[in-house]
Amino acid sequence: MRDPHGRVGHAMAGLSRLVSQSRVIFITSMTKPFHGPMLFGAITCSLLGLVVWSQVSITVEEPPTVNSNDVFVFQGVTGPTEKTVVAPPGVSSHHAYAVGGPSRLAVLLTEERSNWLGLAHGLKSIGVPFVVTRDYREALKHRVILVYPTMTGTSFPPEAFRALGAVPRNGGTLIATQVLGGGLEEVFGYSETVMASRNQEIRWNRAHPLLERMTDPAEWVTKLNGKPENLIGTYSYGYARGMLGTYPDGSVAVTAKDYDKGHAYAIGIDLGALLLKGYNNRSEGFTTSFDNRFDPTLDVWLRLLKGMYQAGEPDAVTIGTVPFGKSLSVMFTHDVDFTQSMANAVDYAEFERSKGLTGTYFIQAKYIRDYNDDIFFDEQGARYLARLSDLGMELASHTVAHSASFNGFPMGTGEEQYPGYRPFVKTRSKAYGATILGELRVSKFLIDRLGGGPAMVSFRPGELSNPFGLPQALVATGFRYSSTATANNSLTHLPYQMTYDRLSEEEVDVFEFPVTIEDEELPPMGERLPQALTLAKQVARYGGTVVVLIHPNTLGHKLEFEKQFYEAVKDRAWFGSIREFGDWWSARNALRVDVSADVHRTTVSINAPRRISGMTLEVPTGWTLLPQKGVMQDGRTIILDVVEQTRVLHFAVAGAHRNS
Repeated sequence: MRDPHGRVGHAMAGLSRLVSQSRVIFITSMTKPFHGPMLFGAITCSLLGLVVWSQVSITVEEPPTVNSNDVFVFQGVTGPTEKTVVAPPGVSSHHAYAVGGPSRLAVLLTEERSNWLGLAHGLKSIGVPFVVTRDYREALKHRVILVYPTMTGTSFPPEAFRALGAVPRNGGTLIATQVLGGGLEEVFGYSETVMASRNQEIRWNRAHPLLERMTDPAEWVTKLNGKPENLIGTYSYGYARGMLGTYPDGSVAVTAKDYDKGHAYAIGIDLGALLLKGYNNRSEGFTTSFDNRFDPTLDVWLRLLKGMYQAGEPDAVTIGTVPFGKSLSVMFTHDVDFTQSMANAVDYAEFERSKGLTGTYFIQAKYIRDYNDDIFFDEQGARYLARLSDLGMELASHTVAHSASFNGFPMGTGEEQYPGYRPFVKTRSKAYGATILGELRVSKFLIDRLGGGPAMVSFRPGELSNPFGLPQALVATGFRYSSTATANNSLTHLPYQMTYDRLSEEEVDVFEFPVTIEDEELPPMGERLPQALTLAKQVARYGGTVVVLIHPNTLGHKLEFEKQFYEAVKDRAWFGSIREFGDWWSARNALRVDVSADVHRTTVSINAPRRISGMTLEVPTGWTLLPQKGVMQDGRTIILDVVEQTRVLHFAVAGAHRNS
């Protein structure tokens, strides 16, 4: 149980989490082969982990015996019976992202062993259609090209550099990260590249048109690095004639050169590595706030990339981030991890049902009495569980042990089974007989069996303790959605796809929905409604997500907060459970959108491998939807009732059209 009265112990929890995670990073990263520019944070944290490991005394003690009186056993309930097998690590291929029409942004990959997955997942989150290719000739079929991760004198043959250099002169857009050579200084508008590894932030040029929508002070300066021992290298561009952003010393971090119709931008960092720092929860020292505040670090970069794409591609159609054209997605979630919480959860659920909402209830399967709390997952608890299901709420897992040391648990055998699986929490930092797979598979089995609802798909650990092996463990045990991180630790207010071992090489089919607002900070939640509404307004400006975490250990001010928050944002927000939004987001993630045009009309082709309702698109100014059923237009926003398999939209475009 997290402290129901405030944030007591969070500082020590952070230290414990750092030590435990550092040790795990050392083990996982050192057992993987090093090839090329792997995630910088993982490497440096490995060295940190070695230091921390050497300073931790290791003691061997007998695990305590769990008395049978301290375990509740449901008669006749045993399981799960099938073994869980975690897939071995692999490498995701860029070929999975190779198909798409010329209206998409082209990512020209110069190094296959790089952090390109971070870039791909970021573009998907913000809704920019793209293809990934290693062939510069394929990239040249697109109007907007992003060269990643480096551009050096050996990246391409001379004829490729000449062709790429001509892109902005011919009306296209050329974006490149870490431009270190190749003779294109004049194209990007600078004279020299300087390495400067210790830059901590970028200060944005708010006068540039691409920054005109960045109206919040939190968007004017964004962090690049956290702790000094865990830095992303940076480059500056000397004597640049135009710029989007500078480092604190005034040197140029991002150049911007405009041509008659084209554009060129040089970015002085490995943007994929920065994105993965947030997505993989390896952003130690980036932010001073755990949650409840606006930290759009990654979102600023993604919105800039989206702006570059829209400015350079006249047929830019992007995918919306909120269902049915709303400006904000809101999920009310509840961590049920305290004796009284099972009964109180029903009160929250009844309110949500009365408003047509579906909340997500992360239930701790607490059938063992230990340091944390008494047993509350018993016959009475099962009745409350069934009531939540009857009210239409989503039932989700909050582990068995709810241990702050979950991030240090071994993976397990995959054969853990109730009632024989008996993890015992001795202190806040010690638990015995517990495994990652045991926490996942046993809690899922019990809640699925006793709750009576559909098989659960969502997971949140106690105290948001986050093992590096969690993504692949979630896949192996049948979970699809995670709410394990906070938005500020993830540096984003948008969902994102997870990676194996929270590294850079392999994506897994699990999505993270980070917590935005939670109830343990002081002053009490009921006194923080104005701040929460301000945060929701900040996030809504670009279609972000607000996941609200409320422990139902009490009613009073917390339930009143939920009621008032709902009333204040209901007109502009879409509401749903983690499952509901996760199903929508994962279907959105699989969408393929392409544009073609002739002299008569423009056609948008949508392919949806998974059925999706309320999908939204943003089209260029001057496009008018030709009438058809199940589609409506509101300015530049197109809202489709349902898309399944293939859907084709036709538009009339004002003015002379471009031939594709």
